[in-house]
Amino acid sequence: MDTIFALASAPGRAGVSVIRVSGPHAHDIGRRLARRLPDSGRAGLRDLRAGDRELLDQALVLTFTAPNSFTGEDVVEFQCHGSISVVNSILSEISGTGLARGAEPGEFTRRALLNNRLDLVQVEGLGALIEAETDAQRRLAMQVFSGRFGEIVDGWRGALLRAAALLEATIDFADEEVPEDVTPEVSKLIDNVAGGLEAEIAGSRFAERVRDGFEVAILGAPNAGKSTLLNYLAGREAAITSEVAGTTRDVIEVRMDLDGLAVTLLDTAGLRASDDVVEKLGIARALDRAQGADLRVYLQSRPGEEPPLELGEEDIICLGKADLRGESHPAVSGKTGVGVTWLGEQISERLSRQAARAQTATHARHREAMEAAQAALVMARSEVENGSGRTEHAAEHLRTAIRKLDALVGRIDVEMVLGEVFSSFCIGK
Repeated sequence: MDTIFALASAPGRAGVSVIRVSGPHAHDIGRRLARRLPDSGRAGLRDLRAGDRELLDQALVLTFTAPNSFTGEDVVEFQCHGSISVVNSILSEISGTGLARGAEPGEFTRRALLNNRLDLVQVEGLGALIEAETDAQRRLAMQVFSGRFGEIVDGWRGALLRAAALLEATIDFADEEVPEDVTPEVSKLIDNVAGGLEAEIAGSRFAERVRDGFEVAILGAPNAGKSTLLNYLAGREAAITSEVAGTTRDVIEVRMDLDGLAVTLLDTAGLRASDDVVEKLGIARALDRAQGADLRVYLQSRPGEEPPLELGEEDIICLGKADLRGESHPAVSGKTGVGVTWLGEQISERLSRQAARAQTATHARHREAMEAAQAALVMARSEVENGSGRTEHAAEHLRTAIRKLDALVGRIDVEMVLGEVFSSFCIGK
């Protein structure tokens, strides 16, 4: 396999930049530049030179020996001064050795996957961690990157391997004396895994929202104060405000961090009957986005005004333009800020309840694989209940469920089923 290298930290000027070299010639390259490498797993301050002459930089050099590195290969990292000139000189010197090529996007992580340092879910978690904007996103990404979800999947997989092994034993060794009826244990194993899958599937959509951000739609009649409220929450003039009704024709989006949650506020067109073709398109788009949002805030133009769309129990109704009113009814003003703290708390409380239901599965791919595994388990459970004559069919459905779980973490090994058979039953002569 080729040795690869690249700048591992952000490009541009910095106090410190990190250059990573990974592959069979990594240590050779390290010695070319630093002459003497620190012991594996250690760091040492070294002069980096071009050949035997020019001093390029004084850098902290870290050495890792396979498989004890991020990629699972021999690795050398140079923590150098973050000057663009210094970084380019070191990269040029590494390239000039002829022992390595520039890494492709994501290639270090891909090698970590190929060398079993990370599973596929952890790779996705690492990507989410890099993209995290809020504390909630960081915590969720860390759960996935740390291997927690992989451990859960391994637990399910182990249980299904055990169930499959029990069934395989009754098929392959039907003429042997099997110690006991395996049906109760197989049924319990299937039910336990199915219950875990159900919980993860239910929470995966909420985890997706934590990862990608929640959407909150601000709705109301024209001139209810929606755009002014959006601008106040955004802290800038994100939307045009005017006394002329129907100014907002398209959905305006503002992304913000609300108590650690990524939230996109949607300012929508005023809801009313209209003969204006463009305004009607804006209203239709507003309704469509509102229905797909995680939460809706309806600003009333007057107390008791009924929304022209059906709202859910968690949605918020309050009076707009509180600065012009004296009612005790919950009211907000984007002009003076009256009631905005209360509204923010209400939004945060409701979205936090949704975020609390998030599990560790964070991608649609995860959910689809789990749903396929769950469907296979339903079939397996049914075949088990149908008696010994359907054992082969039950075992096949279990194998399907195992393969679907393997798709989550990117591995498969059918020999493990036979290994479980012999270790569990000690069958052999």
